[in-house]
Amino acid sequence: MNKMMVAVFNSETAAFEGLSALKALHKDGDITLYATAVLVKDASGNVSMKQSAEKGPIGAALGMLAGSMVGLLAGPVGLVVGASVGGLAGLISDLNKGGIDIQFVDDVSKSLGPGKVAVLADVEESWTEPVNARVRKLDGVVFRRLRSEVVEDQLARESVEFKAEVEQLKDELAQTHAENKAAIQAQIDEAKKKAQVMQEQAKAQIDQAKREADAKISVMQEQLEHASDRQKAKIEKRIAEAKADLEARHAKLQEAGRLAREALAV
Repeated sequence: MNKMMVAVFNSETAAFEGLSALKALHKDGDITLYATAVLVKDASGNVSMKQSAEKGPIGAALGMLAGSMVGLLAGPVGLVVGASVGGLAGLISDLNKGGIDIQFVDDVSKSLGPGKVAVLADVEESWTEPVNARVRKLDGVVFRRLRSEVVEDQLARESVEFKAEVEQLKDELAQTHAENKAAIQAQIDEAKKKAQVMQEQAKAQIDQAKREADAKISVMQEQLEHASDRQKAKIEKRIAEAKADLEARHAKLQEAGRLAREALAV
């Protein structure tokens, strides 16, 4: 299962030992490690990027999580939940694109005190004990979230709403008095603009999801070539799950695009 993982350590030395342990688990086939980043919170509470996430489709989601955490973790514990929605709108959007909820970042913020270091990782993990055991030895704490389909679900839901809105307005247009028709037509035009944007977003998300999935499957296939017989079945299962996840996301986005097109055609 694809997860975003954050391991919090008491020092840089322990954090980089933890990062090395994750890479060793990847080499052994216990997990598939896609991308990593390291954040440091100094004695004054300032958060900085010690090691940034990899560039390209395979590191994009983790990069958004790391960037959001630098902004959100700079304040005291509870900043994320206590801050105004307006001030966090952009950061929440980035987190959603990466399939991560803002509560996850707040949970991490309560553990990442001054002087501590966080290792962020985008991983495929069938069971948690291999990572937990390595992190425990270094007195670290692990936080995980399954990557959700926040953006896909939102696009699908809003496409249904826009289509229903246009249909309702069309009915109103047919029944209203002449003096009200211009106002209703303006509402229809505005709703169709939103549906057009929705259609374009769905297409962009399809392309992005495919690029990310292809890159991750490539990592697992390379891992498979060097895996022991004991680990090959686990890695093959991860590849199958990644392909199934892509198909599910693709289906949602195609449906969102279809409904947006229908709204435009009404």
